[in-house]
Amino acid sequence: MHEVSAVSNLVSGILSELTRYKVSRVNSVTLVIGDLTSLGEEQMRFAYEIVTRGTVLENSELIIEHEKIVLSCRNCNFRGPARYITDPDFSSESVPILSCPGCGGSAEVVEGQSCTVKYLDIEEEE
Repeated sequence: MHEVSAVSNLVSGILSELTRYKVSRVNSVTLVIGDLTSLGEEQMRFAYEIVTRGTVLENSELIIEHEKIVLSCRNCNFRGPARYITDPDFSSESVPILSCPGCGGSAEVVEGQSCTVKYLDIEEEE
């Protein structure tokens, strides 16, 4: 379960940043999670609840925004979403095709790999 490791690292970074402020409460944490990270939202929420116990983040809302996969092609100047196919082994999931939808050539992934903190809603001591 790599979600626990990812959440632990994110929480550690957030707590480190919060030491710069006189925080009385954290209302919410907004994360951006790319579709290529393979991080499960339910697992992230569960790990967040466990990892934040006993910290200023405890009981804060975890908001997760998903970042779709965006490709860029140098051959045909395509920039846009990846195509998906349904994998017969995983009937409920689609698999992204990371080649260029325009020309079929090699494409660079420019979005969809993020695992970052976007926003912290905090209350500071007066």
